[in-house]
Amino acid sequence: MSQYLEPDASGASNLPPDQSAYPQARPERVRHTIYGSRAAIDRTIKILHALGFTDPNDWSDPIPLPPTSEAQGTTAGTASPPGTPPASRGAEASKAHTWMAIATKTVLIE
Repeated sequence: MSQYLEPDASGASNLPPDQSAYPQARPERVRHTIYGSRAAIDRTIKILHALGFTDPNDWSDPIPLPPTSEAQGTTAGTASPPGTPPASRGAEASKAHTWMAIATKTVLIE
């Protein structure tokens, strides 16, 4: 908002002090990462949007991470019931995967 300031009776200006006297904020990029199941990531993104933190479109699509040895150990000993088609066994394994989503925001640092 612009404001016109009249000079006072002595002729001195009523202009505000020079802006360079204040520290200048500099933009810096910050990357936020969420790890978890797809459902947990989707819910967290919705909660962060409701809090005004990020827009859902600011986040990457969820990215599957390779299974860790810990996750492999829990699924390796589990046998599928007899007659279970291989495709559904793959679906069970994909549910155990950890996913990640990334958002990059620019913040002003003073």
